Formats: sequence, C-alpha cells, structure tokens
Amino acid sequence: MNVNFLAVIVGAILSFVVGWAWYSPMLFGTKWAEGSGVKMGSADDMPMAAMAAQGIGLLLMSWFVGVTAAHEMLATVFLATIGFAVLAYSGNTFSGKSAYARNTDAGYWIVAL
Repeated sequence: MNVNFLAVIVGAILSFVVGWAWYSPMLFGTKWAEGSGVKMGSADDMPMAAMAAQGIGLLLMSWFVGVTAAHEMLATVFLATIGFAVLAYSGNTFSGKSAYARNTDAGYWIVAL
C-alpha cells in the first residue's frame, strides 16, 4: 500500500499527546469534565481500558490517513474527520454533555486527525 508505518505510529503517538494536553487542566480539561459529568483525578485514576481503546483508535485513524495519502486521496480524511466530529457531537448531545464539552470533544478530533 506504500504506507509509511513509522509515520502512522508517530501520528498516533502525537495525537495521543495532543489529547493528553487538550483534556488536561492546562487547556480544556476542567471545564470539559464539569460539562461531561467526569471527575478529574490523578494519573493513577486513569481508566486503562479507555486509554487502550483510544490508542488503538488513533493508530487505526493514523493508518487511514496513511492509506489515503498514499493513494492521493487525502481529501477523504478531511471529509471523514468532519463527519466523525459531527457524529460525535450528536452523540454527546444525546448523552447530555454541555455545549462546551461537545465543542471540546469535536475540536480535539479535528485537531488530532
């Protein structure tokens, strides 16, 4: 497929780091947690299953970016990203998250992808 898997792995790691900063108290974490009904805790309290799923999902999305780039179809990534962000926003609306939390989540996906 002519996919650079080193770039895929680096992209997934960078997106994970962006998420760490994005949802930390340094940026949007505190207000996001309030609007999501989540209690901010220490690193020891991190839900490991959610972290693992996030890592796998980011790896798969980075692979998707690599495949579309290798086939000169990178516009597909932009369409998929916007579509995914809108669907996530919709799901977060159903779950009762605040507008701030919905915007924070959608913004993260757009930036990460």
